[in-house]
Amino acid sequence: MKTRSIVLAFTLICLVTSAVVAQKGKPLFPGTPGMVSYTYRKSLAKDPAATLDTLQKLGIKDMEFSSLFGKTAAELRKMLDERGIKCSSFGVQYPDALNKTDEVANNAKTLGAKFVRVAWIPHSGAFTKEMADKAIADFNQIGKKLKDEHDLTFCYHNHGYEWEKYENGTLMDYIIQKTDPKYVSFELDILWAFFPGGDPAELLTKYPKRYKLMHLKDLKKGVEGNLSGGTPVENDVALGTGQLNIPAILKAARKSGIEHYYIEDESPSYKTQVPQTISYLKSLTY
Repeated sequence: MKTRSIVLAFTLICLVTSAVVAQKGKPLFPGTPGMVSYTYRKSLAKDPAATLDTLQKLGIKDMEFSSLFGKTAAELRKMLDERGIKCSSFGVQYPDALNKTDEVANNAKTLGAKFVRVAWIPHSGAFTKEMADKAIADFNQIGKKLKDEHDLTFCYHNHGYEWEKYENGTLMDYIIQKTDPKYVSFELDILWAFFPGGDPAELLTKYPKRYKLMHLKDLKKGVEGNLSGGTPVENDVALGTGQLNIPAILKAARKSGIEHYYIEDESPSYKTQVPQTISYLKSLTY
């Protein structure tokens, strides 16, 4: 009887250990991320079809376009459909989103996108509360029109300058808190949250329902950030080789409202770094 109890106890320990090991072995980032067209901007401008062939071979099935690259939305959509790639987000300039909302919406819908994204608030000098207030009013207006008339979701993509201090937080906090959640969502660019001193994982935990899209990118080791919203493109490095805590960010993202992840690599080394980034994401477990 005693021997049987020992055997049962040992079996139970083995089962628990196996379960823990299996749990730790689960992929942290299952599947393949999408791609921001800006990463391949030069080759897309020269030959969109050949570039999409390259992306298809990398296993990319989702795109965020930030330009039409001299084509119509319908022409690009045809190329995407032929390769089994979808476009989930369409990035445009702030003035176009505000003044050409219907045209932007029609292009987004033709591409098949559900999101329209703006990545820069035009400004000079330090970003101020007055600038933030104007953006908040404009974003609410753009988002309402896109949602009510076109069933599209508007997203603002942070770029670093919004981390100017304001009250107990930053102007980025202020923009998130003052925009209407019904009409305005956000795209978290993790480099441009980290560069000005923010913590991307903390942002996702603080505002889990506001972020719908994410740009995956990493910052070269040794580079110091600031509030300029700019850094040399050579400072973009393959995920896992820079300063950002990618596993912590992805763990926070799993508990948030993120729907689409996109690789963005602005560096001249993107052709070698993108495959590195994809391999790194596939290697992560928890």
